Amino acid sequence: MNYQDLIERLDPSVYQNLRRAVELGKWPDGRTLTEQQRKTCMEAVLYYERVHNLPEDQRVGYVDRRRHDEKGAGDGADPIRILN
Repeated sequence: MNYQDLIERLDPSVYQNLRRAVELGKWPDGRTLTEQQRKTCMEAVLYYERVHNLPEDQRVGYVDRRRHDEKGAGDGADPIRILN
């Protein structure tokens, strides 16, 4: 089995664990990821998302670029004012 086959057959829960490890920088048991582990996990996560056609808004690194007006009013966010 090669790398592509492995990622294509990856269980969704394993994908979630890899994604969380990249986000937090540590494994579920608390051990810190090395730079190589983080890089490898990130590559696996990105490849999994592409192969399994995850919607763009569910992928790693997604940034919602819609304007506030387009999202609709009442989203609960208020602007922050800085007072001197």
